[in-house]
Amino acid sequence: MTIRAFEQNTPQVAESTFVDETALVIGDAILGKESSIWPMVVVRGDVNAIRIGERSNIQDGTVIHVTHRSTHNPDGYATHISHDVTVGHRCILHGCTIEDHCLIGMNSCLMDNVHVEPNVIVGAGSLVTPGKTLTSGYLWLGSPVKRIRPLTSEEIESLTYSANHYVKLARLTAGTEKISKKG
Repeated sequence: MTIRAFEQNTPQVAESTFVDETALVIGDAILGKESSIWPMVVVRGDVNAIRIGERSNIQDGTVIHVTHRSTHNPDGYATHISHDVTVGHRCILHGCTIEDHCLIGMNSCLMDNVHVEPNVIVGAGSLVTPGKTLTSGYLWLGSPVKRIRPLTSEEIESLTYSANHYVKLARLTAGTEKISKKG
């Protein structure tokens, strides 16, 4: 894994967090307990902060970045990913906030000042345009994204299952847990 300081900021990675050896984590980034950063992920907190909560997983090829502070936008846009979030392969998360128990589908793009409320599924390949709020309890899909339908109770339960599955997978990958025949 490559953990690299930027100016005065060095990433903070919880001891129980898995960061793949091919991933890159730069600058003002805090990675919470039992989270996982998979192959070829870039977490670039160079010009603003990135916070990833506990038990969240960022899958292969995803890029997480931020927006700098300026006279037009004094705070810029940090990226905040809360707890028990699954981010699918090859996503772009830029200056956005994702609350607890969400799934961001593969190859989705979330732009500046997007707010994803808890218990949301963003379908694969979706584009979430700047400033959009995705309300809790729905499947959102499309380019640009649209609210499709309420989530079922099974889908909401699957959000926690997914986060827990990736905690276990990260332990297996890191060699801290043995494979059981029961799966």
